Amino acid sequence: MELGNVSQPVYGPGPQPPASSTPGLVAMVHGFLRLVQPNALPAGCQPRALIPFFPFSQLLSYEVGFLVCVAIGLLFIILVPLFGCCFCCCRC
Repeated sequence: MELGNVSQPVYGPGPQPPASSTPGLVAMVHGFLRLVQPNALPAGCQPRALIPFFPFSQLLSYEVGFLVCVAIGLLFIILVPLFGCCFCCCRC
């Protein structure tokens, strides 16, 4: 077993996504996720240890894309049934 140069390691390519039967859908989902969350997780932060080491304002700015999507989703969940009920009950 050869370890190679330990002080200057050479890394191979990153992990590849599994092959999919719907590459168009996979590309669309990844494009949406890159749009919503363009910033990578800061180095040295594990997901479990994210909250204690991040200031709250920095955490909000990191997750602002997801928060906007949640707010829009909640508006649709509330407003669409309300408008539908108004149009069905008040067809004047």
